[in-house]
Amino acid sequence: MTDPTTKIPGDKIPGSRRVTTGELGVPHREVILTNGEELRLYDTRGPHHESGVHDVTKGLPPLRKPWIARRAALLGESERGAANVSQMHYARQGVITEEMQFVAIREGCTPEHVRSEIAIGRAILPANINHPESEPMIIGRNFLVKVNSNIGNSAIGSSIEEEVEKLTWSVKWGADTVMDLSTGKQIHETREAIIRNSPVPIGTVPIYQALEKVKGRPEKLDIDVFLETLQEQAEQGVDYFTIHAGVLLRYIPLTAKRVTGIVSRGGSIMAKWCLSHHKENFLYTHFDRICALMKKYDVSFSLGDGLRPGCIADANDAAQFGELITLGELTKLAWEQDVQVMIEGPGHVPIHKIKENMDLQLKHCHEAPFYTLGPLTTDIAPGYDHITSAIGAAIIGSHGTAMLCYVTPKEHLGLPDKEDVKQGMIAYKIAAHAADLAKGHVGAQDRDDALSKARFEFRWEDQFNLAMDPEIAREYHDATLPADAAKTAHFCSMCGPKFCSMEITQQVREMVAGMDEKSKEFVEKGAEIYSAPAK
Repeated sequence: MTDPTTKIPGDKIPGSRRVTTGELGVPHREVILTNGEELRLYDTRGPHHESGVHDVTKGLPPLRKPWIARRAALLGESERGAANVSQMHYARQGVITEEMQFVAIREGCTPEHVRSEIAIGRAILPANINHPESEPMIIGRNFLVKVNSNIGNSAIGSSIEEEVEKLTWSVKWGADTVMDLSTGKQIHETREAIIRNSPVPIGTVPIYQALEKVKGRPEKLDIDVFLETLQEQAEQGVDYFTIHAGVLLRYIPLTAKRVTGIVSRGGSIMAKWCLSHHKENFLYTHFDRICALMKKYDVSFSLGDGLRPGCIADANDAAQFGELITLGELTKLAWEQDVQVMIEGPGHVPIHKIKENMDLQLKHCHEAPFYTLGPLTTDIAPGYDHITSAIGAAIIGSHGTAMLCYVTPKEHLGLPDKEDVKQGMIAYKIAAHAADLAKGHVGAQDRDDALSKARFEFRWEDQFNLAMDPEIAREYHDATLPADAAKTAHFCSMCGPKFCSMEITQQVREMVAGMDEKSKEFVEKGAEIYSAPAK
């Protein structure tokens, strides 16, 4: 790192404080309301946001270190270094780990529910034993919908400090996991800094670094270079790998007539390797070796959709669904070794074709968690693709997708900066929450109800602090009514003091309360008539 003393601001969220629950230290963000009530929200920020300024060279405290050490001590001498330490392995043995207990408190469910969902493969708990700084979380359709943030440098720009700042910024705005997609200089050092400072699971696409090792020539790749890269990243603490093992030789010709061909970087690399050697994808033929390595560290698979559609015209085609079937076959192979799996999904899909993606994924991939990029529901909005994709994300999330990969305004245009990361995260946290509401997730509506009550009662500070982005909510309000007195006024600048419907409604309620008994009876009778079901 160019500046070993680099510090990053904690960026506290107004009106909130971080609190932890129980011996495991499960974090929540507590919003303190002006009416004396409190609301606890799921918190991804990590402990550094409460300390004001965070020294990135020191990293985060290793929360899970004693849990991991305790389990290691139970292994025999001959088993250490070769044992299966995956959360799925423990779950299938009937063991509820501290990580599972932690997740149960975060999600508001029982530890047994967490264990059973992991055991059957319907959920994953990504938690590399070499990433003890992470605060356990779970990905599965019977839990809260999660959101991933992509960061990473490129050959064009960005430094290690900038990437750690993007990480910190991502988790402030709710990123449940972060993928380091670095393809530029100092890939190893950048990843090390990110992992040591991350309270959320970190994912990577190892083929990127493997390609760097062979000077950017896909045809020079082989399984040995790839496994060496996996080992290196697993030792550092990467929690899940995107691996494009489903890009088979027979599927590549199916992309020839596509409008945008193969848009996945990993997919295109493996396609070129297959055609250069006229051989089957080595990630597919050596999949058992990959599983054997991953279970030693508890690294989860994010089986990559290398043939995902890159435009509306290519959605739901034979190449995409052929690969999906193969990913289902690989899922079963991974489960035979108790390796956790989630499945990556598209891409660009119009609204009327979204449900088919979820239905086929559940059918072919045996209910393994689905992790989708969007999908983008139209191709015509460069600069606003965080919006086009959040529409698709909310829909597919409501149908059962477990995690959404965010899209920033820079999608298709360039490397996102800090503000782009925030815009993408906010759009996707809204989409994920909308999906949780649609699924009827327990407690999902509590925040909506609290904010709506604050809005009706003109508790402006509470309305700001309960918002997805308290800072922008306050900024927009104060742009026209900045005085302190406006924070208790019964109107905003849209309606003014005479036309606020909520203020008028409160006046109407006061009028009803002041009516004589005969008038009240008349009003109540009318309410009964109009609320009665139609015959």
